[in-house]
Amino acid sequence: MTDTVSPYAGKRLDPSMLVDVAALQRAYFDQPDPSQRSQQVAFGTSGHRGSAFSGSFNEAHILAIAQALCLYRREQGTDGPLFVGIDTHALSRNAFETVLEVFAANGVTTMIDEKLGFTPTPVISHAILTYNRGRSSGKADGVVISPSHNPPADGGLKYNPPHGGPADTDATGWIEKKANAFLAEKLAGIARIPYDKALKSEHVRRYDYISGYVADLADVVDMEAIARAGVSIGIDPLGGAGLDYYQPIIDRYGLKGTIVSKAVDPTFGFMTADWDGKIRMDCSSPYAMASLIGMRDRFDVAFANDTDADRHGIVTRSSGLMNPNHYLAAASAYLFANRPGWRADAAIGKTVVSSAIIDRVAGKLGRRLVEVPVGFKWFVEGLISGDFGFAGEESAGASFLRKDGTVWTTDKDGLILGLLAAEITAKTGNDPGVLYDKLTAELGKPCYARVDAPATSAQKAVLKNLSPSQITTKELAGEPITAILSDAPGNGAPIGGLKVTSADGWFAARPSGTEEVYKIYAESFRDEAHLARIQEEARQIVGAAFAAA
Repeated sequence: MTDTVSPYAGKRLDPSMLVDVAALQRAYFDQPDPSQRSQQVAFGTSGHRGSAFSGSFNEAHILAIAQALCLYRREQGTDGPLFVGIDTHALSRNAFETVLEVFAANGVTTMIDEKLGFTPTPVISHAILTYNRGRSSGKADGVVISPSHNPPADGGLKYNPPHGGPADTDATGWIEKKANAFLAEKLAGIARIPYDKALKSEHVRRYDYISGYVADLADVVDMEAIARAGVSIGIDPLGGAGLDYYQPIIDRYGLKGTIVSKAVDPTFGFMTADWDGKIRMDCSSPYAMASLIGMRDRFDVAFANDTDADRHGIVTRSSGLMNPNHYLAAASAYLFANRPGWRADAAIGKTVVSSAIIDRVAGKLGRRLVEVPVGFKWFVEGLISGDFGFAGEESAGASFLRKDGTVWTTDKDGLILGLLAAEITAKTGNDPGVLYDKLTAELGKPCYARVDAPATSAQKAVLKNLSPSQITTKELAGEPITAILSDAPGNGAPIGGLKVTSADGWFAARPSGTEEVYKIYAESFRDEAHLARIQEEARQIVGAAFAAA
């Protein structure tokens, strides 16, 4: 974020400021201009996202992507069922109907919620992995129709191959290229049948997502301990796809849980605005989470999820809304001390922009740390193999293994991270905020922040391809630089930017994929003044690289 906070932040917006859902859904059927780059299909780290209002998420895009997916599955030999989930954004239902028309016309066996309800991202990952267990052929894959925590006018669609996690760039690049070819050819070659006919097709099957996922939770979280301890839990699905899952979880396991809001409204008018005055279902934002934070004293622990429930926001009595990095550190420390069924060499996976307190936790535990570029796709293979016991990223996304050391999900799972907070409270007698404070008393207390700085498209290209040899600076905020990285140390993959470290601090700079800015992630283990100095020197280092280019 920037330093400017909107006067609307943390407040509910006037109805006149909410999205016009009817107009948005009409705009879905407008024709985009494929000659404009901003109106083409573009897969980022979490699929294709956009808005019908800007011509970037329209029926034509979804028809093209759906047909491209059918061709990609054929090329890859993926001929098992395709699990489909959607969230509660207004455009998600439109896109759901569109993909069903194409999948059914192409003869793809498509698994949809038995009641045409909403299905979280981790549930789709869990369903794929459960179906594929022990199979060498006829494997399933999946699609989630969601723009995650993005504003109400946005739509999104992401693909999960048979490994259950986010598709890699080879897959998304192929799909994107083919989809844009369909757009350029005015959708020639796309098979499609009417939605009502598709829904009745032999290829579209109703599936009970809820029962299978809920029943398996005891294999990954100690649900019995939570119930036995009587931990009082506040749960806010933020009007998202997790809503239909929490009451069955409470009932099955006898939890002392309260769903504090059951509102589902495509305007998301029940939400408090984020830092910039926009509605955003970001469960790591204190502004978006203002309502649940205000209830912190009512519960032993509380949590929320974003709209597709792949992210978590943890609210504790001891510290309010936990910074995502803080919770990742506490969660990993707890899990590796309380999962005897995990392999002795199972590692902690983190992204290069996540807090170094996680590095120090790994050192304390004697566990290997694997640092990868931004994007959960980098954790997929490690979770499948059991090489990673826990994997998380600074944007409040994480997953971990079942108690026996086998894979649970290969995509982020906000539901189990919320329930884990209750397990920690039940088993230790303290909430995760207290656990984090104990860790920092021993390992040092970090100050962490992410800010944006302006950059042109040309400058962003320079930053993305920067080489460590181009950085001549020897010190960072008065300390010798210990490493200058353009590749992640855990797997050698490009980080799409730069990371500079010293003994007591670091910064990473990465270009934004959607705005004319670059992001500066920085951390100090000294104080806020030292953090500010790191941020300023980060701007100078990157600015010098821009000037040299």
